[in-house]
Amino acid sequence: MSLFGLWFLQLLLVPALSPLFIGIVRRVKARLQNRVGARVTQPYRDILKLFRKDEVVSADASWIFSSAPYLIFAVSILLGASIPLLSAHLTATVLGDLLTVVYVIALSTFFLALAGMDTGNAFGGFGSSREMTVAALTEGGLIFSLLALAFTAHSSNLFVIAGAISSLSLLAFTPIILAFVAFVIALLAETGRFPFDNPATHLELTMIHEAMILEYSGKKLALMEWAAANKFMLFLALGANLFFPWGLAASASPPALILALGALVFKLLVFCVLVALLESSLAKFRFFRLPDLLFMSFILSLIALSLIV
Repeated sequence: MSLFGLWFLQLLLVPALSPLFIGIVRRVKARLQNRVGARVTQPYRDILKLFRKDEVVSADASWIFSSAPYLIFAVSILLGASIPLLSAHLTATVLGDLLTVVYVIALSTFFLALAGMDTGNAFGGFGSSREMTVAALTEGGLIFSLLALAFTAHSSNLFVIAGAISSLSLLAFTPIILAFVAFVIALLAETGRFPFDNPATHLELTMIHEAMILEYSGKKLALMEWAAANKFMLFLALGANLFFPWGLAASASPPALILALGALVFKLLVFCVLVALLESSLAKFRFFRLPDLLFMSFILSLIALSLIV
């Protein structure tokens, strides 16, 4: 397969699989709570149902409210083709740089917060305020956890990092594990999971992500939900293929890519179970306790970085 074909395959992979992993997390959580739970394919049905529904748009909404879902969804798909999912061969991608990926994610968060405030809804306003506060506090731990990998690989390109980490010895993995713990904390914050947010709540005093998309309905709400699922899978894939990059295809041949896809799905399933276990064993933190946890992520990243440098 050509490099363009591999790039196009990665472009389709994230939106095709992301609702599945949301469904797996929900199903595992239901089992851990002694409930049957919905099928793992339920998020696909929810998105299709929303696409068939009519939209109700506030009279106070501007172009930001209307265009934000398309922009955020497009960014989530583009990032899927810019990180190592199946192979480490796409080193020439424009968005493959570590800082570029982080700041493009921050750009989508910025437009999500703008959309939440655009209609003047009080819930959307405090949801956007909380989202930007958490995002600002998360960036340090997220960037420095990935910088630890960049210093190890002597490159900021994510594909080069994945190739370099896969060749490390076990003794060199101590700082990588510390950076991974810091990354997991940032992952939970960026994707709105426990203990930072409850993705299933509609309680006005605690919701963050749901508050920002409260005014959306129909197709635009479907895009917002789909983009959130894409972001969750992107962070899972970053954790799986940067910190544990074994299983990536050594070539762009179809058999190697099929094996790499199987390895990716297996690692993401393990990560989904880990997230479900964390969410089932932790209560949601009070908002003013969240900076302590995010500061811990930053400190762990600095320790990992100091061990490498």
